[in-house]
Amino acid sequence: QSTWGRNPNLTAMTTPSPGQVIKVPPYYFLHVLDNNKNITRTEVGPLTFVRQDHEKLVLGPERMITIPPRHYCVIANPALLDKDGKVVFDEFGQAKIQHGDQEIRFHQEPFPLFPGEKLASKVTPLQVLPPNKALHLRAVRDFKDSEGKTFRAGDEWLFEGPGTYTPHVAVEQVDTINATILKPNEALKLRARRECRDKSGTARKAGEVWLWQTEGAYLPSVDEEIIGVTAAFVLTEKTALHVRATRTFKDIFGRERKAGSEWLVTLKDAETYIPGVYEEVVGEVKVTTLNNRQYCVVLDPMDGDGNLRLGQRELRRGEASFFLHPGERLEAGVQAVHVLGEEDGLLVRAREAFEEKKPGDRWMILGPCEYVPPVEVDIVDRRKAIPLDANEGIYVRDTKTGKVRSVSGQSYMLSPYEELWSKELPATVESLLTIDFDPLADRSAAPSGKPAIRDKTKVVTFRVPHNAVVQIYDYKEKKSRLMFGPELVLLGPDEQFTQLSLSGGKPKKPNQIRSLVLLLGPDFMTDIVTVETSDHARLSLTLSYNWFFDVKRTDLESAAKIFSVPDFVGDACKAIASRVRGSVAQVAFDTFHRESARIIRSAVFGKTEDGKIKDRFVFAANNLTITNIDIQSVEPVDQKTRDSLQKSVQLAIEITTKSQEAAARHEAERREQEARGRLERQKIQDEAEAEKSRAGLLSLQAASAAVESTGQAKAEAQARAEAAEIEGNAAVTQARLKADAMKIESDADLEQTRARQSAEVSHKRQLDELEIVKAEKLAEIESAKFKNFVDAIGAPTIQAIAQAGPEMQAKLLSGLGVKSLLITDGNSPINLFNTANGLVGVGAGQQ
Repeated sequence: QSTWGRNPNLTAMTTPSPGQVIKVPPYYFLHVLDNNKNITRTEVGPLTFVRQDHEKLVLGPERMITIPPRHYCVIANPALLDKDGKVVFDEFGQAKIQHGDQEIRFHQEPFPLFPGEKLASKVTPLQVLPPNKALHLRAVRDFKDSEGKTFRAGDEWLFEGPGTYTPHVAVEQVDTINATILKPNEALKLRARRECRDKSGTARKAGEVWLWQTEGAYLPSVDEEIIGVTAAFVLTEKTALHVRATRTFKDIFGRERKAGSEWLVTLKDAETYIPGVYEEVVGEVKVTTLNNRQYCVVLDPMDGDGNLRLGQRELRRGEASFFLHPGERLEAGVQAVHVLGEEDGLLVRAREAFEEKKPGDRWMILGPCEYVPPVEVDIVDRRKAIPLDANEGIYVRDTKTGKVRSVSGQSYMLSPYEELWSKELPATVESLLTIDFDPLADRSAAPSGKPAIRDKTKVVTFRVPHNAVVQIYDYKEKKSRLMFGPELVLLGPDEQFTQLSLSGGKPKKPNQIRSLVLLLGPDFMTDIVTVETSDHARLSLTLSYNWFFDVKRTDLESAAKIFSVPDFVGDACKAIASRVRGSVAQVAFDTFHRESARIIRSAVFGKTEDGKIKDRFVFAANNLTITNIDIQSVEPVDQKTRDSLQKSVQLAIEITTKSQEAAARHEAERREQEARGRLERQKIQDEAEAEKSRAGLLSLQAASAAVESTGQAKAEAQARAEAAEIEGNAAVTQARLKADAMKIESDADLEQTRARQSAEVSHKRQLDELEIVKAEKLAEIESAKFKNFVDAIGAPTIQAIAQAGPEMQAKLLSGLGVKSLLITDGNSPINLFNTANGLVGVGAGQQ
């Protein structure tokens, strides 16, 4: 039930007992079923209802439906009313019900629900619509409103605020529509749902889209739908709007636009622009600004009629500001004016016939000057004069003939038909040139490290170190040249270095060392050679050879022989190893072990006619000369031979050790005998010295006994005298010390007494001063108090107080009628005032 429903103080009884009395208060009702007639009737209070046996209480008591002002409710299955508004009953007394229908009831007197009626919705306030708000309504059946206007089922309309909406059973509420507020520079894009007329009276077809630009609130009709709010684009001197037409139409400026055409809207056209419904905004275009040092080339420029000149180019130079129209674009963007110095130049090429130039012609624009290329000219390259020292250069190729040459020792500007040429080198040579590698310090190691990046257009340079040589071969001239160090090599366009691939490691392995330089020596190389003696003992020899190249720099033919052997290290080591193996194979192991140096040197260097070993071994093919051989180690390869050699060495070491031990033992015994003799001699000398000392001791003992017998009494007397003297001195010293102590104590007591008395005097003085100051302050306070008291009371008041006592006494005496009275002992003076005080019993001190 609603808030207007059941009374909480009453309890509905669905099965009351027969004869039950139900008191129905005012504005309450109940439904009673008559089982005899099968009719339900409504009983309305106030009344007292007595239920009969054939009656049944179906509903109630229930509160009547009360509708306050500006409220309504919906009744389902309402009772049928006549023209006077009264309920129509059938012939059985049952209220007629409009089944399936609804009725909206507004403010009225409280009413009950007849049997069959239902409260479809609770009592609800009427909907109040504020301004800029509307209700979208639809008729669900044909009806006429209160004004006689006919509505058909399906009709739609708006109820706009401000106002109070009164609901109708034939009308349903579709939606609540809020007005759209249009601000300045905004437009509302609308679409027609069906044929209609907009608020300006313009006929619109279904699906048509238009803009509403009037500022303020806009409520779309039921035939309109809002697509969205379009904001205006603010156009400035630096921005423009790129617009595309989606269909053929006339824009707001009266210009006809074809479908797909594009154009710009700038500040010259309007300060703000709202794109139309048939316009599509492609984007904003920024202004292109050129200063007096800039220029640009516009491709496909637009003419005065708005047509693009496709394939053409237009030069625009600053100072200028412009917008690129749709279809226009910049070639390479905004470019700076080319400023050329004395060492600068521009290589240009004609795109088409230009003055006296033919298409494809090239020429140089040399500085100092400023240059802006016309549209008929392309800039191929910007060049700068290349300053070259005598020790550096560049490779230049003529693009017409293809000839390559090197230029060095001058400042060179490439001509229009010249270009820098890159010289390619083998990868190994490239790494040797760019890696930080010292041919002398790192000659025994392979090059390592990350190669640097070489400018291939520069002439290849190489510094030949001291006592070294480099061979360069010219493939065009088919000849080679040697460069002895120290020297700087400049490589020609057709020249290449002769690359050396030498053996390295121990034992020697081919292609271990890469180098461009051949060192002339003297130097050494080490190799490991395996030999076998005549008794089949295999040995590993580590040999080091000193070598140098015997070459004369003036004799070029002889000097060229040093590069005739590609790997002189490997060839020399193989040749020497062959000789050594042949000689060692002819002798036994013991012989070779004793005479290894002589055998190897004689095998390598050979002997003269008189049997002496030569001092060098020369390779005639490349003038390599071996001057010495160093045998660094000899190790057996076979394990048994190595063990036998080890045993023999250990045996020799043991024999040597034992002989050294025997010699050491003999030397130790000899030294022991010598030490023992020196010890015996020293004992004899010590005994003699002891006897002499014993004789001296005996003589001293005799003298001591004599002194002891004669000087005992003297010593005792002397001792007593010295003791008495010591006691006297001690007593004197003690008395002096006591006197000093008593003096110190008396001085201390005197000083303490003096300090105490001085402190007491000072304390007393300060207390007296404080008492004096206190007395002075109290006197000042009392005098000030008295003065203030006198000043406060006043002189007349004091006079009146002084006269009050005598005058009162005189009045007392006169009041008693005493003329005169004298009572005295004759010794005291007469004081009549005090007498009067005594008579009245009041003391003078109590006044």
